Amino acid sequence: KNNVKAMEKKLVTCSLQGKENAVLKISQIFQIPGDKALETKVIVVLGKAGMGKSILVQKICQDWSNGEFSQFEFVFQFECKQISLPEKQYSLKDLLLEFFVKPQEGSKEIFEYILQNPAKVLLIFDGFEGLRGHENFPRCSASQPERDLCSIKELLSGLIQKKILSGCTLLLTARPKDKVYQHLSKVDRTIEIVGFSPQQRELYITKYFEGLSYSGNALKLIKEREYLFSHCYNPVMCRFVCFLCETVLEMGDKSLPSTLTTVFLQFVQQKVVPMQTAVTTVKNQESLAMLAHIAWYLGEKHQSAMKSDLPSKEVKEFALKYGFFLPFAFPRHSNSGEEELGSTFSDFVIQNFLSALHLMLAEEIKDKSLTKYLSFPSKKKKPYNWLDLVPRFLAGLLFLQDDPCFCSLSNKDVNQPTKKQKTLLNYIKRLQINELCPKRLLEVLHCIYETQSNYLLQHVALKLKPDLSFLDIVLTPPDVHVLHSILKRSRKEFFLDLRNSSIDMQGLKDLVGLKNVTSFRASLSDTVRLRVSLQQTKDDQLLRASTEKFVLDPFKAETMKDISDLSDLVEMQKMINCVQDASGCSSYEIPAIQNLRKLEFALGPVCGLQGFLKLVKILPAFPSLQHLDLDALSENGIGDEGAKSLSEVFPTLTSLETLNLSQNKITDVGAEKLATALPFLSSLKTLSLYNNSICDFGAENLAKVLPVMTSLRVIDVQYNKITGVGAQQLTDSLRKCPHIKNLVMWNPTIPYGVLEHLQQLDPRISL
Repeated sequence: KNNVKAMEKKLVTCSLQGKENAVLKISQIFQIPGDKALETKVIVVLGKAGMGKSILVQKICQDWSNGEFSQFEFVFQFECKQISLPEKQYSLKDLLLEFFVKPQEGSKEIFEYILQNPAKVLLIFDGFEGLRGHENFPRCSASQPERDLCSIKELLSGLIQKKILSGCTLLLTARPKDKVYQHLSKVDRTIEIVGFSPQQRELYITKYFEGLSYSGNALKLIKEREYLFSHCYNPVMCRFVCFLCETVLEMGDKSLPSTLTTVFLQFVQQKVVPMQTAVTTVKNQESLAMLAHIAWYLGEKHQSAMKSDLPSKEVKEFALKYGFFLPFAFPRHSNSGEEELGSTFSDFVIQNFLSALHLMLAEEIKDKSLTKYLSFPSKKKKPYNWLDLVPRFLAGLLFLQDDPCFCSLSNKDVNQPTKKQKTLLNYIKRLQINELCPKRLLEVLHCIYETQSNYLLQHVALKLKPDLSFLDIVLTPPDVHVLHSILKRSRKEFFLDLRNSSIDMQGLKDLVGLKNVTSFRASLSDTVRLRVSLQQTKDDQLLRASTEKFVLDPFKAETMKDISDLSDLVEMQKMINCVQDASGCSSYEIPAIQNLRKLEFALGPVCGLQGFLKLVKILPAFPSLQHLDLDALSENGIGDEGAKSLSEVFPTLTSLETLNLSQNKITDVGAEKLATALPFLSSLKTLSLYNNSICDFGAENLAKVLPVMTSLRVIDVQYNKITGVGAQQLTDSLRKCPHIKNLVMWNPTIPYGVLEHLQQLDPRISL
């Protein structure tokens, strides 16, 4: 079991926002490129509840105590739920040297040293969600913020605003939904803990059961329940599943529950029920009901810890004996020097489960009001989601009121839960499933999956719209499992957009492998990795199916990685062609490459030219390309060099109908190169050179080729540096071009009277 704790510390997979998933060593967390010594550095660690943020913090502190992170002479760690009591006010000195670490002597000298050497100080605030009322963050208004008394939120605000201890390093941990960014003017590094990979899950489970007689059966038993195994990506969930599996194997059973609700129902039942007499059973049921009420009461206030004692000695003993609560020390007061003892729920999942149990059993919560506690209301309503697992547990419990485990936890009559079950059924029936946003849809699917009601599962499968987009929505392994199981029930054909969803490889294989998923989009890097993985495992059937289903159009390149991934895809096509040529097999093209019609390029000025020169090399691989758009708000600035390179591949772009080169710093030199090659674009209908630096010489070259560009309908040369001379040349050429419908030519360098006169000569000219 000790090995499991070590695993939780070591197996931390991090996802840098906007980047690929990568394993980040703990020693790299504070290595920020280009950081300035005198500035406060802010690092945010994000992760869902149970992902191991607190364990990561503990590991950082442990490593520092063992000589790592030598740049810090002082490390202070705070749990936000401990220090956020509304009646408490602190000075910085109180916070650092009074409440938690009180030096035996020299407090004043130590504090002055800290103020003079802020770069040697690391402050860690663990659990941003534990700050009471963290949605409203006040600005620090203290005149002497290091010494004046402030609330913890004002102190934290002062640290972030660099009014307090400017130059220190500040590390915050938070849940992704807590919107920590709205309180931070600058974040130097963001790390998201995304949990265990399938291999790490297996390793954790193996370590948990190491040395036990049934260790060989445990992993097999858990993997047989794919839904439970998917939840093991979360370390806390993995520990619960392992505990239940251990109990099941010790009792000689051969199967695990099928849902998360039944896992925790059995978990609680196994702790509370064994070896009970009738008297203790009733007492335990009453104590459990009271704990469930407390769980909900605290959850409504976004809290998990309470300063006051539990309602009775029996409830307290029950809660501590069975591990539902843990003793919790609030900071000592500077006057009395005594710690205030309270209690906290041992785990976020336990608080969620008990809260759902309260909603299930509480007579004061009427069946008609039940739906407001679910997380999928109409778009205008704010979801009730601090206890974000409550809706899933609640839905599951409503369909388990006859289960012996449930009955053993309550002496309540089942009529009330039956009414509430009907309320949920009617609510789901009325729900407009096809109008829900992706996050709400996933929550609905989870809730319905927990019910294991064939009627509801089939109902939602029929109501899903055929185009399902999860663009920029993180899909966890449980999300993928639930989505897969419900899609499999439907007779519809589906298109899935999985771009930037952080879906793991197995999840991508499962969804793409469904027969009724006829097309999908995924991040190019995921698609390339999928193809490589299938080639390595020689899964030719899924390889061919995924290749045929993959959709690339339209594609927008925003980073150098996008260009690299697109190049990798083209390279794969070339490799396929080489293998086919060598073997004499019939040709096979990747449909996504063959069918790409619109390509947008928006890398901006820093990487614009470099990325575009790389893109140009692969443009001939897209035979159906109709729209090439290089107009970006941040301006790509490909310049004359980019224009020259592009013109060299014009002969291969025979399907191109729209070419947008606006705002790219092209001068007469680039315009000349373009004009020479433009006639090769035999299908071109629209050409935009808006807001470049083209003068009369460039206009003259464009005017020469317009008559031979018989497919062209619109040309835009606004906001360049063309004068009346160039405008006249374009107008003269326009007379020879009956096929052109519109010439947009307003330039600040053309006298208005001249342009007005030219428009009178040819109304196709736009001012």
